[in-house]
Amino acid sequence: SQEVQAEKTLENTTDEINAEIQEITNELLDEFAKHMKEELGYKELIVKSEVLVTTQEYFTLKLSCYQGEASGYAWNYFYTIDLTSGERLQLKDIFIEGADYINPISENIKEQMRNRMAQDENVYYWLDDEIEELNFKTISEETSFYINEKDNVVISFNQGEVAAMYMGVVEFEIPAEVLDDIRK
Repeated sequence: SQEVQAEKTLENTTDEINAEIQEITNELLDEFAKHMKEELGYKELIVKSEVLVTTQEYFTLKLSCYQGEASGYAWNYFYTIDLTSGERLQLKDIFIEGADYINPISENIKEQMRNRMAQDENVYYWLDDEIEELNFKTISEETSFYINEKDNVVISFNQGEVAAMYMGVVEFEIPAEVLDDIRK
């Protein structure tokens, strides 16, 4: 039956994700061990996973990585699984086929960046910077995302990706009305 098939796919997807997490963790540990041997780089490595959201349609697993010493570095991986198909979702999968989701999301992020900077002088994103190549222009198909409990798309940028390192990992929840017309 279709349910049994979806369950099997989900099992395979879960195995794949676990293998991928293991692979990422092993790579980080190898790199960490090498740095420790050379006595440079980071003195601490933390890899944590947590289930962020579970609904009837999907669940999202978040893998947080942190390497620390004088200046730590943090980044996240997100795995959003469609529970009906058991497949891992990519950003494009949650939109109507052929729909342009990149521009509305990118423009909304820029708007949010400007608002946050206007409200708090300690907040700074690379947006209207003189150094043109630093400026955030657009998300890509590979940009990290998850769907939160309100069913909104949340875009996540790793430390140093769209803002100075002190800003840490930064996230932008895209309001439903921005994407309503093109969501599946």
